[in-house]
Amino acid sequence: MTHYPCDTVLDLIGHGENEARAIGAPGRPWLTHGGLRALARRTVADLNGFGIGRGDRVAIVLPNGPEMAATFIAVASGATTAPLNPAYRREEFEFYLSDLNARALVILQGMDSPARAVAAEKSIPVIELVPDAEGPAGGFTLRPETPLSGTPREAGPAGCDDVALVLHTSGTTSRPKIVPLRHINVTASAYHIGETLALTPDDVCLNIMPLFHIHGLIAATLSSLAAGAAVCCTPGFNAFRFFAWFDEVRPSWYTAVPTMHQAILGLAGRNAEIIRRGRLRFIRSSSSSLPPQVMAALEENFGVPVIEAYGMTEASHQMASNPLPHRGERFAGAVGLSAGPEIAIMDGATDLALVSNAA
Repeated sequence: MTHYPCDTVLDLIGHGENEARAIGAPGRPWLTHGGLRALARRTVADLNGFGIGRGDRVAIVLPNGPEMAATFIAVASGATTAPLNPAYRREEFEFYLSDLNARALVILQGMDSPARAVAAEKSIPVIELVPDAEGPAGGFTLRPETPLSGTPREAGPAGCDDVALVLHTSGTTSRPKIVPLRHINVTASAYHIGETLALTPDDVCLNIMPLFHIHGLIAATLSSLAAGAAVCCTPGFNAFRFFAWFDEVRPSWYTAVPTMHQAILGLAGRNAEIIRRGRLRFIRSSSSSLPPQVMAALEENFGVPVIEAYGMTEASHQMASNPLPHRGERFAGAVGLSAGPEIAIMDGATDLALVSNAA
């Protein structure tokens, strides 16, 4: 049987050295691991003062970037996070905010979004996030639009069996369904990804994935912080800015979906010198199948292995992954080996007791 460490997000961010880089953004100073821990503790206290505590769902509508990453970590430390796509239309916010039964909405100060009007209609308190303009990337203060006070049902840091993150399924075949992920789920996945990729405190991830999606939240952000490493959060994916970010940040890895990899490949030839002077250790791909020819082209242009992983929201992202080259053989077009969770192929007649022996 696989043994999962019973940790919380607040436990997970306790591994990094106080002065080591944790969360950053291109062109901005870094938030340290010590600074992130202080921010998380302060945010839990602030939420408790607003009457929000463990188990309360807090919808988050923020643009991609370090504040979104830090807010996910800090709010999850004492409540349940529900990140929403800031590009949603009014009717989508109406559905998601109702379905979540959100206790509050955290939104960027001054951000024009239909989420504000929907929250007002549903009597959901709005808490504005004010970035720390003079401080490191990711720093913020929470300011309710109207004064909030109260006593939460349960105050203090979240426990390992509390729900840390609520996401919805894509809804491609039916109505989107809520997926509640406990702290033990998301932290175990982060540790598994770190083990798969041999992450160390020296690693830096360049995150170009959206932070309202399991891939960016767990694979890029949480796995980096669990290893005491750093994650640099861009404003989102932009192929034409990617190599400027790459040159400035000097990442040891990045993770993306195949369409992003293909767009990057289209510009790799003219940025060969930037690639050459970089310090990339590997490239990761997930969320949909990577064509073998794209994998081969990435490896040829960047000179590093491409690690393809398979995951799903319901499993806190990663379930299987190809190994790093020194750990085993990789096969293009395959998702590799079980990478944490146990995996079995079963039919309706298979005894459930066989699952633990079938991975």
